[in-house]
Amino acid sequence: MYQKIIRPLLFNIDPEKVHYFTFSALRKIFLLPGSQKLVRKQFVIEDRRLEKEVFGIKFPNPVGLAAGFDKDAKLYKELSNFGFGFVEIGTLTPKPQPGNEKKRLFRLREDKAIINRMGFNNGGVAEAVGRLKKNTGVLIGGNIGKNKITPNENAVDDYLICFNALFEHVNYFVVNVSSPNTPNLRELQDKEPLTALLNTLQQENLKRPTSKPILLKIAPDLTDAQLLDIIEIVKETGIAGVIATNTTISRDGLTSEDRNEVGGLSGKPLTKRATEVIRFLSEKSNKAFPIIGVGGIMTPEDAIEKLEAGASLVQLYTGFIYEGPHLVKRINEEIIKRAK
Repeated sequence: MYQKIIRPLLFNIDPEKVHYFTFSALRKIFLLPGSQKLVRKQFVIEDRRLEKEVFGIKFPNPVGLAAGFDKDAKLYKELSNFGFGFVEIGTLTPKPQPGNEKKRLFRLREDKAIINRMGFNNGGVAEAVGRLKKNTGVLIGGNIGKNKITPNENAVDDYLICFNALFEHVNYFVVNVSSPNTPNLRELQDKEPLTALLNTLQQENLKRPTSKPILLKIAPDLTDAQLLDIIEIVKETGIAGVIATNTTISRDGLTSEDRNEVGGLSGKPLTKRATEVIRFLSEKSNKAFPIIGVGGIMTPEDAIEKLEAGASLVQLYTGFIYEGPHLVKRINEEIIKRAK
């Protein structure tokens, strides 16, 4: 039904407008009596074979929603009813910011991909915290970044503000220095500034009676030498793990009309490269830390491939948009099938 009826209708509308329309529609649907129970019955699978403990957190299943979909923590409760084991909100910044000028979101239908140059558009961390205070059981990852106007030399202050504001309201943190849509942000992936940033966050983390896992989200465009640096940085700073990968600036092999738009590319063209990065990190580190695999998961087989390459958990974004909510259930069913 989704692919034959709903998706064709939605894909005739501007993608950003569709996003906000969908959020509004879901919010209204879940206000109807019995709607949550009905949706959960359709999509949620509860099975011990899906449960997984990673960096000290017990996940009901290993399939999560990637950051960027629910930036402001406006719909995490409703989205969890589609079978996700966890939801990552953000990227959040200390101050609200509108992001880049529109049009900034493009569907590449022939390539089953999306290009976005949203630019960390969000209402600010304080606004999201207000919503997260109402959480009653959804596992939440907090993806944090810096404001566009903050120079890189002061970036650590922005990350600390978000970290401290979110600490009591998320289960783990993700440090986003890999988005291509904030000017000069990816420079923070260089070894020296990245080590300094993560060390500062870890020092703040360890001041707490109970620390929270901190993960680093990396770009798929890093070289092998840079990935080896990432392994060394994870070891040196003691962070919990890595999310591989963010969107790519590569445009290799694309055929869609909007293929040359500026921004980060996600979806099917990223499937192979994201898996390569996961496998490289896992093998070269001797499985020293957990990896959350994300990038081009369009089928259950794509998810299994990433798990077999070394990912402990996986996340969906573009696949969720193209394939619909049943993809979550299909992945979990495939994991159970292979666990027999």
